[in-house]
Amino acid sequence: MPRTTLVLLPGLINTRRVFEQQIEALSDVADCVVPELWHHETIGAMAEAALALAPPTFSLGGFSMGGYVAFEILRRAAECVERLALIDTQATPDSAESTKRRRALLDQTKIGRFHGVQRTLLPQLVHRRHINDAAITQPIFDMAQEVGADGFVREQRAIIDRADSRHMLVDIDIPTVVIVGRQDQVTPLPRSQEMAADIANSRLVVLEECGHMSPLEKPAELTAALRRWLSQ
Repeated sequence: MPRTTLVLLPGLINTRRVFEQQIEALSDVADCVVPELWHHETIGAMAEAALALAPPTFSLGGFSMGGYVAFEILRRAAECVERLALIDTQATPDSAESTKRRRALLDQTKIGRFHGVQRTLLPQLVHRRHINDAAITQPIFDMAQEVGADGFVREQRAIIDRADSRHMLVDIDIPTVVIVGRQDQVTPLPRSQEMAADIANSRLVVLEECGHMSPLEKPAELTAALRRWLSQ
């Protein structure tokens, strides 16, 4: 398998740590680059930051919010992307209800009520079997603290303002893998099924007993899917 640079884009209030297990397991075939997206206020700025770290051609993987950034990279520099992985993400914009919920979180943060990821949120993020697994949940808490309130605000604003990427899907002609946890509540399975249906050269991988945080919940299965994709 030829060696590649793999640009991995993390999700909301995630750092490089979300991909730690994939980076190590794929080190024999890929040099992984993970930009710190939380420093930027728009999806476009995040895309430019990622491109600044990337070589002329590269493989691209986006998890959750990182998927939104991946679509923006395709808008700006599709010729640079050799293959695409969309992990627990979606091409659709936020619903009015989702935007309202995000703005409420921003209002809470402005008055000093950002406390990272609370344990009460875990049922939305991970499969019920993983709620008490510290190896999965502690990195989620730690990453949120590292990104902090200001980073959280920047990322939420960027997500609210993101473009609708559904029209782009039929034009994607590079090897693509769409990966999703079957019990993902944040970006549910039908969103991934829709993306895979519209991307001609794509494969859908559904991870069983897995919520939204597949890089942490099912690291070996996710890595195996990425390794197959990198060999295409």
